[in-house]
Amino acid sequence: MSDLKSGLAIKIKGVLFLALGLISGGTLLANAFTWSNLLLLAICIWAFCRFYYFGFYVLHHYVDPNFTYSGLSDLVKYLISGRKAK
Repeated sequence: MSDLKSGLAIKIKGVLFLALGLISGGTLLANAFTWSNLLLLAICIWAFCRFYYFGFYVLHHYVDPNFTYSGLSDLVKYLISGRKAK
């Protein structure tokens, strides 16, 4: 599969990800809304965003500038093995 190059398609994909997150989070909270569930969901989202930033920015810029990847599976392989992903 080739890389997505269309600017419009990339923007649409981003909006769809946002909609998916809002719908799924809203549905989760609608089923059992409590302030603690809202807080835990916010912490969960924040933590996964920070992990993504760590995996694809911090590792490349501060730990191993030669680290190349094509997705989360390469990141996991890199973290487990300590070897450079191809």
